[in-house]
Amino acid sequence: MARLLQFFSILSLGALFCGVCGAQDLHAPSNVTAGEDVALPTSGSGKATFYLAGPGISQKNDVTLGEEIRLSGQDLRYAGDYTAILCSDTCHTATFYVTAAKPASVIFLVHPSRVPVGQNDAVSGVAFPFDQYRNLITVPENVNFQLSAKDASLWPRSIRTQNGVAWFRANSGKSAGPVQAVASLDDLSAKRAVQQVASDPCNLRITGQRTPNGILVQTEPVHDCAGNVVPDGTIVTFTATGPNGKGTVDAPVKQGIARAKIESPGTSVISVASGVVMGNEIRLGAQP
Repeated sequence: MARLLQFFSILSLGALFCGVCGAQDLHAPSNVTAGEDVALPTSGSGKATFYLAGPGISQKNDVTLGEEIRLSGQDLRYAGDYTAILCSDTCHTATFYVTAAKPASVIFLVHPSRVPVGQNDAVSGVAFPFDQYRNLITVPENVNFQLSAKDASLWPRSIRTQNGVAWFRANSGKSAGPVQAVASLDDLSAKRAVQQVASDPCNLRITGQRTPNGILVQTEPVHDCAGNVVPDGTIVTFTATGPNGKGTVDAPVKQGIARAKIESPGTSVISVASGVVMGNEIRLGAQP
């Protein structure tokens, strides 16, 4: 901690005396790319002390005035602001900015992992380009997004990054099944998977019959409005209304069909619903 305070004290002195430096001078580079070697020209003669502070680095070296100060790419691998200070009789300060190198990877996130079919703006994705040193690339880049299912393109789009990020929203498709989402930049790409599942049941139909133990009722194969079979576990509610009142039974869909047994000895009206979707009604006579 003491060395760190001493170092920043020198930074402050450099800022104080940089306007009166004459014996030596330090020139900052105009363009620096992360990971590249850089030479800082100096003027004057004699020995001096050089300080460098920036993202992830703080160092001190003895240098000779009038010679170039060479900084390795390893010292400048992180993008951001750097401060260079050259001190002899007085101190001179120079600042420069290191920009990210060329894209080396794309981070791609997609939400959600499961989505019902036929939903507006249901799928969202975001992509971040990084260079090999994990610097976020903030200059605009074109990212190509592609959603496809069974080798059929569902949603291609090219979007330009803003401040290092490109994003999209898309509607889910009409068919249940896996969808591959790809974000690509030049020859780089990242893939994610989204599982499209059936939406709410649609056009519920039931049949029923009397048995010695009551009423056996079942649905026809349950589909959504796009024709996809709803997933097992979807709850279907059967309601029986008879002389003794009303009763309900919740039954899960298994292999596309929901079944239930209802005890209602008198003439009964059976209806069906799943969520907010209503189905048909059937009337069965009293138990013989």
